[in-house]
Amino acid sequence: MVEGKPPIVVFSISVFGFPYISFGLACFLRTILRSWSRSLRPTVQILNNELNLETICPSDAAASARAAGYLDTLTKPPGSLGRLERLAQELVAMTGNEFPQVTPPEILVFAADHGVAEEGVSAFPQSVTGQMVQNFVQGGAAINVFARQIQAEVRIIDMGVIGDVAGPGVENCKVCRGSANLAREDAMTRAQARQAIGIGYRMAKEARVRGARCLIPGDMGIANTTASSAVLAVLTGTPAARVVGRGTGLDDSRLAHKIEVIEAAIAARRPQTDNPLDVLAKLGGLEIAAMAGAYLGAAASRLPALVDGFIATVAALIVTRLCPNTRDYLIFAHRSQEPGHDIALAALQARPLLDLELRLGEGTGAALAFPLVEAASRMLAEMATFDSAAVDNAASSKAHSSSRDAR
Repeated sequence: MVEGKPPIVVFSISVFGFPYISFGLACFLRTILRSWSRSLRPTVQILNNELNLETICPSDAAASARAAGYLDTLTKPPGSLGRLERLAQELVAMTGNEFPQVTPPEILVFAADHGVAEEGVSAFPQSVTGQMVQNFVQGGAAINVFARQIQAEVRIIDMGVIGDVAGPGVENCKVCRGSANLAREDAMTRAQARQAIGIGYRMAKEARVRGARCLIPGDMGIANTTASSAVLAVLTGTPAARVVGRGTGLDDSRLAHKIEVIEAAIAARRPQTDNPLDVLAKLGGLEIAAMAGAYLGAAASRLPALVDGFIATVAALIVTRLCPNTRDYLIFAHRSQEPGHDIALAALQARPLLDLELRLGEGTGAALAFPLVEAASRMLAEMATFDSAAVDNAASSKAHSSSRDAR
């Protein structure tokens, strides 16, 4: 009953007024939802237009089939080199070359700070991001050591380190000084996420122009396992507790806190689960976005890209949701100790080359896996065929036996 009105008036308002109120509310909500939907669609379309993603084609399945036939002519039992033969086929399909070259490789380490580090989700202080970038410059990090082993150039791209970093091999591409704290606000605007993706794309294309034949994107950013775990949980619909790991070495109590921070952030940010760019902007990071862009640039250049560990694989998941054909140009290097990595790999139907219990990042696992990629390439180019080596193969032996039996 409405105060001050007789029951009959109240009834009239309830019965005859309600349809009009409902209709007006429905129109209002529909307008809001349409506006929201339109605000998201152009964001993805702008990215398509900026990077011309429609030109990224699937890898060459016919070339892969031809490579499979050629592999059976080499001086070995068919299929005896196992997954290395499949890898060789993939390289042929990616590049379109009968004898693909993967040397020299180039390593792109994307670095950025994360505002969520304020929540105490990492065992290391935020200052370590900038300090490690300087370590890269001086050649003292693990990725530098492994890069020298495979004769790869290392380039460090500052996507959003809070401090100023400089030195040989550093490119200042700051989108901003660190992402915002995703526990309290969106990590980035969609425009910033697009910008970071575009930078990664450009870096991959430039690497190809410099002569790179294989790309290894890496990452550096304190608290980036928190951002990656949040993104993965949303994109796969997996509870945060199943994807969150210890990162840089959290104890049990801080691990529980990290899970709580991620769960609360997902609830507060309310990312649109079917829009990877929205998920990235609200929960991701600048270096994660740049790695996603680097995979796009590699695919656009028909350049094989080695995907490193957990954070790199989450970036790969984002980009394959944006442009599915990119998946054909990715080689998954290793299985990380982060529990979410298996979930990310499963979502991508990927089987990594190595399992060395790594959890460092920087591109280290990918650099360690590169010799296998080079071996697959060299196998195609350098192994003798049965004919060229004058070696009887199983087919000729069988034919000879049949001929003898007929006599």
